[in-house]
Amino acid sequence: MISADAALDRLREGNRRFVSESRNGGAHAGESRRRELAAGQNPFAIILGCSDSRVPAELVFDQGLGDLFVIRVAGNIIAPSLVGSVEFAAARFGTPLVVVLGHTQCGAIAATVEELTQQGGPQSPNLLSIVNRVRPAVEPLMATNLRQDLAALQREAVRANIRISASHLRHGSALLEDLIEKNGFRVVGAEYSLETGIVDFFDGI
Repeated sequence: MISADAALDRLREGNRRFVSESRNGGAHAGESRRRELAAGQNPFAIILGCSDSRVPAELVFDQGLGDLFVIRVAGNIIAPSLVGSVEFAAARFGTPLVVVLGHTQCGAIAATVEELTQQGGPQSPNLLSIVNRVRPAVEPLMATNLRQDLAALQREAVRANIRISASHLRHGSALLEDLIEKNGFRVVGAEYSLETGIVDFFDGI
C-alpha cells in the first residue's frame, strides 16, 4: 500500500485532471479492471463525503473502479456507523488516508442555519438527527458578527463542520488513533467548490 502522502498526491492530481477536463475517463473502469476487482479490493484512499449529487468523489478525483472507498452522508457528518466504515477500510485494506470532503452551498449546513434561526418549517426527526450533528459547527458562529450575514456564516460553517468531523475521526476512535500513531494513517479535511470544481485540502495536510 502507498503512503498517506502519496495517496493525497494522487487525489490532488486527479482533481487537477477533473478541473482541466483531461480526465482518464473509462481507463480504470473497463472489463479487465472489473474482473480483477472481483477477487478483492485495495482502495488507496477513503472519502467521507456529502451525499450531494453534485459531488461524486470518483469523478471529482478522476479515479476508477476500486480506487476509492467512498462513504457518503448528508453534511459529511460523523456517527458511529460512519466511523465504523472508516475503521473497516483502514484496518481491513490498510488504506492510509481518509479525506472528509465537504462542499460549498451544503444543504445540511443551510438546514442547520434555518433551524437555529427558526427560518424554516418543522424538520422531521430523522433530518433533525443530521442537523443536530452539524449544530456544533454552526452554533459558535451564530454568536459572532457572521449572524448578520447568513451567506458568509454558511461558508464558514462548511469548513467548521469539516474540521469537527476530521477531529472526531482523529480522536474519537481508538482503532484510528492507533493507526495514526503506529502506521502513519492520516485524516485530512477538504472542501469542494461547486463553482470551480477545485478541491481545497485545508485541514490536517
